[in-house]
Amino acid sequence: MMYRRNGGPGRAGVREAAARTGHGAAAHPDAVLVDVRETREWRARHAPGAVHPPLSGIVAGAGLPSGAQARPLVVVCRTGNRSRQAAELLAARGAEAVDVIGGMRDRAGAGLPVVDAHGGNGSGA
Repeated sequence: MMYRRNGGPGRAGVREAAARTGHGAAAHPDAVLVDVRETREWRARHAPGAVHPPLSGIVAGAGLPSGAQARPLVVVCRTGNRSRQAAELLAARGAEAVDVIGGMRDRAGAGLPVVDAHGGNGSGA
């Protein structure tokens, strides 16, 4: 279920986010997973197929990678704080964006796939 906060971007749990981005048991991807953590965190662990525009770039006004433009966005970070900020910024720019409650920490805890910079099993959050 998508949760809305006071008219702002919605929020999604890790399982719903995974299903929307192609990683759930009944996956029907309709959205792009956008990981807004910094590069060091991304290299340690990220979801397969996610795109990586760090929050610092989004705040500075950088555009999204081409694969994420004009598509619904599911925004993730380590715990959900930065992704909430990024989703709000992206929604203010006209994107359909939701943030993931609990972030990569809860995603890994739910047993959903994560990889490192070389495509192996990711380590760290």
